[in-house]
Formats: sequence, structure tokens, C-alpha cells
Amino acid sequence: MTKKDIWIIIIIVLTGIAGILAGNVLAKKQLSGQGIQDLTNIFSLRGSDSKVSELLSLIDAQYVDDIPLDSLTDEVMAAIVSKLDPHSVYISAKDMESVNNELEGSFSGIGVQFNIQNDTVMIVSVISGGPSERAGLMAGDRLITVNDTVFVGKDVINNEKVMRKLRGPKDTEVKLGIKRHGTKEILHYKITRGDIPVNSVTVAYIIEPGVGFIGLNNNFGNNTYDEFLHAIAELKAKGAKKCIIDLRENSGGLMDVAIRMINEFLPKGEMIVYSEGKAYPRAEARADGTGACINTPVVVLIDEFSASASEIFAGAIQDNDRGTIIGRRSFGKGLVQTQIPFSDGSAVRLTIARYYTPSGRSIQKPYEKGKGEAYEMDLLNRFEHGEFYSKDSIHLTDTLKYKTAKGRIVYGGGGIMPDIFVPRDTSQYTPYLTKLVNYGYIYQYAFQYTDRNRSSLGKFKTWQEMDKYLNTQTNLLSDFVAFAKSKGVTPNQQELRISGEFIRNQIKSYVVRNMLGDNQFFPMINNNDAAVKKAVEELRKR
Repeated sequence: MTKKDIWIIIIIVLTGIAGILAGNVLAKKQLSGQGIQDLTNIFSLRGSDSKVSELLSLIDAQYVDDIPLDSLTDEVMAAIVSKLDPHSVYISAKDMESVNNELEGSFSGIGVQFNIQNDTVMIVSVISGGPSERAGLMAGDRLITVNDTVFVGKDVINNEKVMRKLRGPKDTEVKLGIKRHGTKEILHYKITRGDIPVNSVTVAYIIEPGVGFIGLNNNFGNNTYDEFLHAIAELKAKGAKKCIIDLRENSGGLMDVAIRMINEFLPKGEMIVYSEGKAYPRAEARADGTGACINTPVVVLIDEFSASASEIFAGAIQDNDRGTIIGRRSFGKGLVQTQIPFSDGSAVRLTIARYYTPSGRSIQKPYEKGKGEAYEMDLLNRFEHGEFYSKDSIHLTDTLKYKTAKGRIVYGGGGIMPDIFVPRDTSQYTPYLTKLVNYGYIYQYAFQYTDRNRSSLGKFKTWQEMDKYLNTQTNLLSDFVAFAKSKGVTPNQQELRISGEFIRNQIKSYVVRNMLGDNQFFPMINNNDAAVKKAVEELRKR
């Protein structure tokens, strides 16, 4: 693999790191009200009498120019917290709403998924039962005006601006001007915002007779446990007696939610996790024996982006010898945060403890206080060292050996090492593919193809039916190559030979997602996924 080839991996790695570090709850310890109050009082006292407060007061009163003290205070607070561990974070009041939405399980908006193409907001899908579906919006619509103001052009729109316009308090109205394929006039809609769910369970289906698959690729939030129970019940009703839990790219979330989910799989009295910190004595969580899946064979999938609550789940399953962990070494986030509010609406998420798996492992990888940048580069260093492709490249510290319930050796010192290692497949990566991914051209083409062919694609109800039809479209790849060439990206024949099949499969998968949603997209992707295939193979033995 050449230097150019690795950039596609670097982008994937850095994107995953952002998902883990930005808005970092990733674990939550249930503190008593008194404990939170004590910490709040400490911050209040230090905030009023410290040098920091004195300096800010001096600047406000005597500095020659006017300075926005609120923003300066935010910068000072963020700088102080940045000198701690990589997961403690200060959150300004203006950022609190967006940071909390993911964990709260819902937000208020109009209920669409969008993508920005050609300086225009494209509606990719309309959430079932949401305000936009009730109003009549459709996938493929272009958003032209918002509240009678033109909302098109690269100087006008970006993801943040679109979300600010479309989200808002429940029961408030927003007026949209829509351009629809096949109509000349602008269509006008008045939509009343409502609660939009943020689902953690991305997919649940029978992957083969008797085996259920549950994808949890979004964070553990307030609604995750209920979604998980609902998925399990549905799969059991369809005959599932074994289960695959996919936690790849799940960066964590609420610790108590992960504990309740693991409780479904462990017999009474088994250790789930314990935590301990300077101000907080050891607190243990054990299974109560009421779980619905105590005797259900289970496989858990993890990768380098599985962190925090995902690692609690995988660690408890592994240390209790309750199931098989398949994939690649997880992120290594074993610090517990609690969110402490300030009077102005801002908050600090402060690390107050470490958590440990049942065998006693701290799965937090090493870090130096105040050196967050080096910590963020750890996954890139793992990639360059070859860890994503070879189990032999992973260095395990012999001094951090622990034993599972049945005496198997497991290791601490950073993340959960899977029982069965599955390398990342890069056999189809080329510089050409790297450019296509960097610029999002595969997704753009798939959306345009979907938009042009909605009538013919609309008759298919499953991914298998649509995949069979798309396989008859022999010019799909050549049309895409021409599309990418018009954007300035041209392959040589060697690159097209290596990457062509991957590109074609990606186009087909995105078309399926655009037309049929995640419930058909993920089964199609999983059909050729090496880790999923290994999980199914493992469960066939039981």
C-alpha cells in the first residue's frame, strides 16, 4: 500500500475519533444529589475567589477595549479543563442543547434527513410518522426557501445552519419552499415542529434462521434500553434463539444504560462492572437474574471506535465467559464522567472515577494530562503500526494479565481485545477510491441516480429485489466513472480493476438506503461483512 492509499484510512480514523471525543459523555456515574451539590459548591467558591475570577474582573473593569466577557470566560474554562484527562470537557451554554440531544433520545424538528449537494439542501429521507411526512414532504425534495428567505448557495448554507433553521422548540412553525422533481413551481409547506426520536438501535433483523442481529451503532442514550428490549422481543417472536450485538463505531454513552442491557444476559450475582475514584468509593453493579437472554448464545462485534459503554458491555460478556467478542481492539476509554451544571447554563463533564471490568481490568489506555492531541492520534498510530490488519502487531503488556470466570487470560492496558480478530479489509483501496471518498462522490452519484429513477426503483420492497435489479444495470459503474471524471477525478485501468467492484457495491447500497432506509441498507452491507460472517459461523457451533 502506498502513502496515498493510507489517506482513506486516516480520514476514517479521524472521523471516528471525532465521534468519540466530541460532546464527551461516554460514561455516567449515578451520584447522589448531595455529591453533585458538594462539587457545585466547590466550583462556586473557587470561581468567586480565585485568581481566574480576579483576572476576569480586572479585564472587565479596567482593560482599554471592551471585551465580551462571556466568551472570554468560556475560553478560560475550556483551557483549564483541557489540562486534565482527554475526556473531561467544558461545554458552553450555547453548545449544551446540541450536545445533549444525542443522549436525551429526541429533539424537536421537522423530521428529515438531509444532504447538501450542489449548494442545495436535498431531502434524503423523511422520518416515518414525523411532521414532514404528515405535511407531505418527500425524499428527493430540494429545500429552496425557509420562512420566505432564499436558502441556497455555499455562502448561505452548511450543516450547522440547516439544523438551526429546521430544529426548534416543539409546536413552533417553519415555512419551507420546496422544488420537487417533475414540477416546475415551488411548493410551499408550513410545518409544525415536533419531537423527533434519535434511535440507538439502527437495525434489528433475522440474519439467518434462528439468529437475530441487533445493530447499536449510535450512542447509548436515554431510550436505548427500551429500544433494545423491543428489538429482542421482536426477534424472539420471529424465532431468534441466538443473537449478534453489533457495537462497532458505537462511542459509548450512559453507563447505567449499558449496565441494564448487560443485565439481560447474565445470571444473578455476576459482576457487570465496578467503578472507583478519589471522592467515590468502589461501587459495583451485579446482575439481578431477571434478564430475558440469560441462556441466549451471544456474539458481540467491536472495533477501534467502540468505546466506553460499548467496552463495558463487551468486557462484561468476555470476563464472564458469557459470549464471544469478534472484531478489532476497542478504543480504550475507561474513565467515568459526571455532568455538573453552572448557573449560566454551561456545564463541565468531569472525570470522577475509573471503571473496571469484572476481572479487574482498567481498559483505559494510557494518556498524559493536558496532552489531548497525542491521545487523539492514538488510533492513527495503531493504523500505521499495522494493528488494524494483523493481530500480531498488537502489543499486549504481560504484566497486566487477568483471568475470566473460566480462567482464560485477558489483558488490560487499553481497550478490549477480541476473542476472534478480524482485520480491516483494504484490498480494494486505491488513490482513486481515496479521492472519491474524500469528496463524497459515490454518495452524490447514488443520490442523483436514485432521484432520476424513483419510479422504477419504487416497486422493490427488499434489498435483495433491488440488488438483483441494479445488477442488470450494466452501465452503472461506467456512468459513475464519467460522473467522477466531470468532477476532475479520473482513474487509470489498474485502479478501476482494483476498486471497481467496491465502488459498484457502495453505489447499490446507497441507492437501497435512499429508497428503503436503514432496515434494508444494513442487511445488504452485512451480507459481505467479514466480521458478521464470522459471528454467524461462530453461532452455528452452539
